[in-house]
This record gives sequence, structure tokens and C-alpha cells, in this order.
Amino acid sequence: MGRVRLGPGVEVDESDLDFAFQAGSGPGGQNVNKVATRCRLRVRVEALGLAPQQQERLLALAGSRTTQAGEILIECGESRSAVANKEACLERLGVLVKKAMVRPRVRRATRPTRGSKERRLTAKKQRGEIKRRRQGGD
Repeated sequence: MGRVRLGPGVEVDESDLDFAFQAGSGPGGQNVNKVATRCRLRVRVEALGLAPQQQERLLALAGSRTTQAGEILIECGESRSAVANKEACLERLGVLVKKAMVRPRVRRATRPTRGSKERRLTAKKQRGEIKRRRQGGD
């Protein structure tokens, strides 16, 4: 069995990738009725060999495409070719894996500068002055 490269440093055995083909929908005439071109890829997250934090990010990114068993389902039926749909599924999985490998930046709490506080207060004063002038002296 060969290995499929999904991202930098991430390879998975072909045996861990479960492809299923079914009849597609949409235009295509007789081809749609005869040939199973729609592809569904099912892969266990543990089989990808990612770190636990990366696995959690991958499951979060996959969202509703995850199963309770910890698998990711990716479907593609955009092409009339089964091979093209299979490649598109692998491409989508690769994009998800690459996004999961990027650690999110930690936001550091900052305080507004003295100048920004002063500018905000002067703007509020000016706005209040405009509103005060607008009121009629009834």
C-alpha cells in the first residue's frame, strides 16, 4: 500500500482512507444514472498521526462533517469523473489538515494608550457640544 501526502509532514496510508462511490446528482444525463461518480471519503483522525492539540483543532474545523466515532466525512460530487471527485476529497482533507496544524495566536491583553483615551474623550465632548447646541432654548 502507498502513502498519501496531505500536508507538510503528514502522510497517511491508503488503507486508512475509506472511499465510497455512489450515483451523483444534477446534470449529466445517462452518465449520472449509470456511473457512480460521487465520492465520500471517511478517515479516522487518529490515523493521520497528528498531535492531540492538532486533532482537536481538526475536529473543530471539520464541524458537522465529523462522526461520533471520531471520523471525518468529506463528500464531493462536483465533477462527472470519479477520479476527479476522489482527488477533490483528498484536496479538501489536505486543506483541513494544514489549517489544523497552524497554532492560533494567543491574544495578549493590551490597554488603551493615554493619547487614545484623550482623543476618545475629546470626541465625546465635541459630540455632546453639538447635541447641546441642537437643543432649542424653549
